[in-house]
Amino acid sequence: MAGDRGGTGGSEGMAVPRAAKTQRRTRIQEEKEERILDAALEVFSSNGFRGATIDQIAEAAGMSKPNLLYYFRTKEAIYRTLLESMLFTWLEPLKALDAEGDPEAEIRSYIRRKLEMSRDFPRESRLFANEMLQGAPHIEDDLTGPLKALVDEKAEVIRSWIKNGKIARCDPYHLIFAIWATTQHYADFDVQVCAVLGENRAGEGRFEDAARFLEQLFFEGLRPKKA
Repeated sequence: MAGDRGGTGGSEGMAVPRAAKTQRRTRIQEEKEERILDAALEVFSSNGFRGATIDQIAEAAGMSKPNLLYYFRTKEAIYRTLLESMLFTWLEPLKALDAEGDPEAEIRSYIRRKLEMSRDFPRESRLFANEMLQGAPHIEDDLTGPLKALVDEKAEVIRSWIKNGKIARCDPYHLIFAIWATTQHYADFDVQVCAVLGENRAGEGRFEDAARFLEQLFFEGLRPKKA
């Protein structure tokens, strides 16, 4: 169906909701857009971009397909809106890493905020993981542009801590990658985590247990070596 085909060119591929182009958006329009995006997040995070359809999203949103297409003209428009919103939220903790702060406090806060996001936004994490597994066809420009620029900036922060003897010598990029990998594991593989931990340890406390362990793991490795 035409509504299910995503394209990278032309106005139909834009991530701006169609209804947003009107001069004055009503509260009902905003609520319907949010309903569509929430439904789409569930469908995309379960089926991936290729496996999802406009019909599935419309059904999950509880509205007709023509009504949905008034707000978003293509499947890709919905998908890109979700990805762009998710990237903005996902990068906020890294943006907060403060060069003037105490390295241990800054990294501890970053680890905990990333774990909180894995706890609170598991569908968004799976959506991003699915996009990466497909080769990032929809957000490659974001990865090589804004994301890379931010990581470059924070790598310099980490290098300054190393230079000043505040943390042990390490590769700043792989430190950031390691934090991403270990914290997002608790979103992308939560079913496995809960199954292995068992009923007694698979409650909300698993995130606090993870935070304490990861803090120990990273800070034992990052603590400056005594002369």
